[in-house]
Amino acid sequence: MAYRNHSLRAVFIPVRSNISVIAPIHEPFPLERKRAQMDSLTMQTNAHARIMLLAPGDNIVVTTGAVAKGAPVGSDGITANHDTPQGHKIAIRPIQSGAPILKFDTVIGYAAHDIAPGDWLHSHNILFDAVDKDYAFARDYVETEILPPDQRAQFMGIRRANGRVGTRNYIGLFVTVNCSATVARKIGNYFDEGRMQVWSNVDGVIPFIHEQGCGMEMTGEPMDLLRRTLAGYIRHPNMAGAVVLSLGCERNNLAEFFEEQGLAEGKLLRTITMQHVGGTARAIADGKAAILEMLEEANQVSRVPCSAEHITVGMQCGGSDGLSGLSANPGLGAAADILVRNGGTAILSETPEIFGVEHLLTRRARTREVGEKLVERMDWWLDHTKGRDTQINGVVSPGNQAGGLANVLEKSLGGAKKSGSTGLMEVYRYAEPVTQKGLVFMDTPGFDPVSATGQIAGGANLICFTTGRGSCFGSYPAPTIKLASNTPMFDRMTDDMDINCGTVIDGDQSIEELGQTIFEQILSVASGTQSKSEALGVGEEEFAPWPIGVTG
Repeated sequence: MAYRNHSLRAVFIPVRSNISVIAPIHEPFPLERKRAQMDSLTMQTNAHARIMLLAPGDNIVVTTGAVAKGAPVGSDGITANHDTPQGHKIAIRPIQSGAPILKFDTVIGYAAHDIAPGDWLHSHNILFDAVDKDYAFARDYVETEILPPDQRAQFMGIRRANGRVGTRNYIGLFVTVNCSATVARKIGNYFDEGRMQVWSNVDGVIPFIHEQGCGMEMTGEPMDLLRRTLAGYIRHPNMAGAVVLSLGCERNNLAEFFEEQGLAEGKLLRTITMQHVGGTARAIADGKAAILEMLEEANQVSRVPCSAEHITVGMQCGGSDGLSGLSANPGLGAAADILVRNGGTAILSETPEIFGVEHLLTRRARTREVGEKLVERMDWWLDHTKGRDTQINGVVSPGNQAGGLANVLEKSLGGAKKSGSTGLMEVYRYAEPVTQKGLVFMDTPGFDPVSATGQIAGGANLICFTTGRGSCFGSYPAPTIKLASNTPMFDRMTDDMDINCGTVIDGDQSIEELGQTIFEQILSVASGTQSKSEALGVGEEEFAPWPIGVTG
């Protein structure tokens, strides 16, 4: 594994006092979140069930802790009819067979049979079916008031010659095809901790390995996806330089790749073709020499004050549970709102995981055309996965189900809360360069490594990743901040989790306060503070271009 050097560090410049948090839509009801103000909705387990009502019109409550059979549920004389785990749902009024189940005043499914107050609701008695969606393109769009430049938050960033700003300073080893992966790894392993001490301002030399490049179409979307992803990483503001390694006979031809993507060799971008230089050993030697030539220049960088408008956050969720949509996701949405007000960019993705609630985003689209782009991408997914046992067709993962999510509609409802409340400014295809400021959407699969790889290729210089079950994700060259939805998991996995969002569930913090906490952590990590995944060295294996076109 290549060494990551963390000597280039600086303290971030704090948020200015006049910057406030914009509350996300779908704030849990009521707005007051302090424990003393929540007694009617969230009760202690030793006296009452711990529950949360999310909207006045809901016919269910969500359990914020395990609820025993017979425990009181609310103050209306309802008791739990079953032992119900944390993050799951309990009916608070009679629901007839076929009637909608409402969470956040949104349909998440239909009753499989008559349901009594106090019944546990989950995949065994919630039917997944189509829901009516009014896209109402751009109906609810409101232009966000961006703070004047002199009032925007700042961080300590790395200014590149082309004007872009990085949060890290890496040299990357890239492969056009998996056949040159071993060469890349051996070159990366050579630059270990001992050797890298000489270049203390370089965060590391990282091999970015994938399994594609041959056995696929030479033209069309599959090759376009791979080449866009590789080029996006090579050009990334967190990358000081790159060496691109090829075998020589692969379908992802090196010369064609460079020409198509507008890349050109230079001091900080070198290429090595194994069949041209004489094989594996010679390619490794040439690669080491090329990196050594780059390191002196890469080491000359320094961090300087930069506006938060240069931060682009890729927003991810993985290992979600029933509390993710109540704490970590809306908290990240509140932080995204602050970032947008400061001129920055937030990327929402994972298209299959907004299925069923995409109309909530199209209503906030800047224009009808932007909203229609999102619908077109969703239609592609529905066609692409037709008849397949995939998440978009209803059934979420066993971990999601154990955490309280009954189906993809419920999961999507929580996941979409990462978007906050600002307008949807643009929709991008996978790994396309993100140039529009504000909240944008990038079409990606729901699989986290593939999704985050597309966001980073598009320009995300930091990832924020919410989790309820405990995902251990990390990424290079953009660091990942992990947000835990609940306190028990945060305490159990504190070495992996950066922020405990369970404080909202516990009644110790409001969504607005959590958003401010997350935003300040974004500034800190963007300034060089290590995230938990960085400290553990997680991220090298998580580079995963979308393998849409491997056909043999």
